[in-house]
Amino acid sequence: MAFDYAPAPESRAVVDIAPSYGLFIDGEFREAADGAVFKTLSPASEEVLSEVAQASAEDVDQAVRAARKAFASWSALPGGERAKYLFRIARIIQERSRELAVLESLDNGKPIRESRDADLPQVAAHFFYYAGWADKLDHAGFGPAPRPLGVAGQVIPWNFPLLMLAWKVAPALATGNTVVLKPAETTPLSALFFADICRQAGLPRGVVNILTGDGSTGAALVAHPDVDKVAFTGSTEVGKAIARAVAGTDKRLTLELGGKAANIVFDDAPLDQAVEGVVNGIFFNQGHVCCAGSRLLVQESIADELLAALKRRMATLRVGDPLDKNTDIGAINSAEQLARITALADAGDAEGAERWSPACELPTAGYWFAPTLFTGVTQAHRIAREEIFGPVLSVLTFRTPGEAVEKANNTPYGLSAGIWTEKGSRSLWMASKLRAGVVWSNTFNKFDPTSPFGGYQESGYGREGGRHGLAAYLTPASPQQAAPTSPKGERA
Repeated sequence: MAFDYAPAPESRAVVDIAPSYGLFIDGEFREAADGAVFKTLSPASEEVLSEVAQASAEDVDQAVRAARKAFASWSALPGGERAKYLFRIARIIQERSRELAVLESLDNGKPIRESRDADLPQVAAHFFYYAGWADKLDHAGFGPAPRPLGVAGQVIPWNFPLLMLAWKVAPALATGNTVVLKPAETTPLSALFFADICRQAGLPRGVVNILTGDGSTGAALVAHPDVDKVAFTGSTEVGKAIARAVAGTDKRLTLELGGKAANIVFDDAPLDQAVEGVVNGIFFNQGHVCCAGSRLLVQESIADELLAALKRRMATLRVGDPLDKNTDIGAINSAEQLARITALADAGDAEGAERWSPACELPTAGYWFAPTLFTGVTQAHRIAREEIFGPVLSVLTFRTPGEAVEKANNTPYGLSAGIWTEKGSRSLWMASKLRAGVVWSNTFNKFDPTSPFGGYQESGYGREGGRHGLAAYLTPASPQQAAPTSPKGERA
């Protein structure tokens, strides 16, 4: 008889959420120009966590003006001085990591184990990593004395709110740019806490500005004529709209969009390890992951054995309170996202796929969806073609490596893939054939600040992370600007 897990809740008392928050512009919190506000909810309970300002086009203009004003002095700082601020931010994030992890789980719905052990260490690591680059940009491979672009308008999603902030803000600041950032409407709180961290670190006024709001706020930021660089992570549909909005301008653009990744298991794979990789690939963060392994391609000869092991493992997953340290799968982020997941799963039923979920008692309040897999899936099924962004796995089979490649590449996306085999040569051959920005071998969902991440096709373009992540925020200096100077400061 298996032992039951006793509840192990993390305390909410470690984080103090104010009843209301304003916009962070030019180093200060202020109300929206028109006084508009909206509420942010806990998806696990539907309780109101706080009231947050809704930024208008006027607020966007004020924030961009503040960032433009700060750019002159911030970009003129030696890289080593900018690095000091980034190091301070990284250390403060580490010091406040427990508080931030609880906040992220409350506002997002993800298990505290993930926000504490995955998100927050990566957030701090990104600021540490790019702090190290700030005084070495001449040696980053972008020419001598590369220059920052100016004001970066950054729009981030709700699935990894603080981590996506770090992916964008850290390289922008390290390279001398200033930032206007818009967090997702459903998860604004960790970005607002980050604003307080910027003040705690003594970051100069206007270098980072944070505007909360809905899609209209993001659209106004993207369209602002004094924004030099736009960085967006989110849905492919919105990414296409942003690309159309900046077309014909001189704004630089990077997009990290959706995905429909294939997790490919060969007959020589270590089965137990592969099962853990499949579970991590699709059920981590409730499947709210753009690079989630939402398509399982398993070699036909081991399909029955793998599926039996996978179902046994899924039956042990615990769904419930995100603040309980035993929880494996938390709440779906919003009612809208739950409706989309439900609709696509119902389409799988209607199209003839066989649906299975373990016995699972879901909470009565909040937004929840049981871990689900579909077998009997063909490439024509919607669940095999469309990004579900939830804990739903579609299972297909293959016989040969060539067939696996064809099925894996049969998608408009191209963000990630996973390969499970004991043969290194097969992994390398598959990786060379797969149209995906990131290919993992015998693992999945592994990230590091030193490694670039990004996709192809409808998964976007540009790279975040690593040395490559600096490129999006730099432009080569002109020959005159890059010319060496004499000891008296005269051009050679």
